[in-house]
Amino acid sequence: MLKWLALALIALLIGLQIKLWVGDGGMRDLRAIRARVSEQQADNAKLKQRNDALRADVEDLKHGQDAVEARARSRLGLIKPGEVFYQVVAAPAGSAGGVPAPAATTSATPTPPASTAAAPAVPASGG
Repeated sequence: MLKWLALALIALLIGLQIKLWVGDGGMRDLRAIRARVSEQQADNAKLKQRNDALRADVEDLKHGQDAVEARARSRLGLIKPGEVFYQVVAAPAGSAGGVPAPAATTSATPTPPASTAAAPAVPASGG
């Protein structure tokens, strides 16, 4: 009788161990969940850095005139009165070596309105 009880308990223990290691909610699932948690933590860290940068940017724009001026210059192409605006345009790939290509305005470097554009620059003399 005791021999059968011991065999039944051993069989139950083996069954529970199998369920623990390979069954639903077992060690395999635990490893997968831990991997997903670590990926999510990495994503959260990246998003936290981005949020911190955006928060600092908002504070600069609220309190600093330099940040507003830098944004106006870079994104809107604005210039101060009396400044000279230079637009450098790369030559297209198929153009001839000595012939300059016509200037093309792109959204990355907008041309300012005619009222704020300065006269063309004159090269400085070297002496």
